[in-house]
Amino acid sequence: MKIIYKIILGALVLTSTSCTDVIEVDVPEGPIRLTIEASLDWEKGTLGNNQTILLSTSTPFFDNQNPNPVNGATVQVTNVDSGAVFAFTDQQDGRYTTDAFVPVIGDTYTLDINYEGEHYTGSETLYSVSDISEVTQSTEDGEDDEALEVNVSFEDPEGIENYYFLRFQSQNDLLPELFDIKDEFIDGNEATFYYEKIEDEQDNISEFQPGDVVDIKLLGISRNYYNYMQLLIEQFESSGDPFSATPVPLVGNCINLDNTDNTPYGYFRVTQMVQETYIFQ
Repeated sequence: MKIIYKIILGALVLTSTSCTDVIEVDVPEGPIRLTIEASLDWEKGTLGNNQTILLSTSTPFFDNQNPNPVNGATVQVTNVDSGAVFAFTDQQDGRYTTDAFVPVIGDTYTLDINYEGEHYTGSETLYSVSDISEVTQSTEDGEDDEALEVNVSFEDPEGIENYYFLRFQSQNDLLPELFDIKDEFIDGNEATFYYEKIEDEQDNISEFQPGDVVDIKLLGISRNYYNYMQLLIEQFESSGDPFSATPVPLVGNCINLDNTDNTPYGYFRVTQMVQETYIFQ
């Protein structure tokens, strides 16, 4: 009986593998939305006057084309506390620029965009950021005690609720490593965060080697942006996981005042930033 069972099973396998049909599925596409990349990052120790806002329209999820740049919009940022208005000039390639922005810690800024007869707006407060106190390398903090990692330390101010966004970008990789940080458990103390790469041939990931270069950015952010980045990083890190929740478009802090059904994608942030570049020894 076992022999007969194996023969029948083998026949079924051959039949199933030889009869393969290609099924085309029509995937529904969402509406085309305005995408706002308005990151006004003021590097500590600089004037912060040169700023760029990127506008584009969204593309279908399975489409390989690049985002379509938006031209012809009117873009300005207003300091709500002082009343100063900063107009951004259309560069006709999706970039809107200014060389007159004035960042002020603690002030609130409002973004206003008029595009195709609709008014988009968002608001954000500029928070300070701690200095990076030390950048080192080691092999002792990560998952692999033989793999190199870069360590970044900074001192969190005591008694103040702070939120941070930490970004590591290896110059050998296309995608960065992102951290959203709340000072709930580090208040008033020095905090250290590490970035390590575990070798994975299947995903073409290599460990850090001497001579590799990593760009590091630490930004002081608002609570709202922290919550937004938490969701964004969660979706980013779970991509490709068959057991993860289905990714959904994230709604940022920008709204459409004229058409609530046409909410834009993206976020308007105003931050203070410090950055370092580290070369592994």
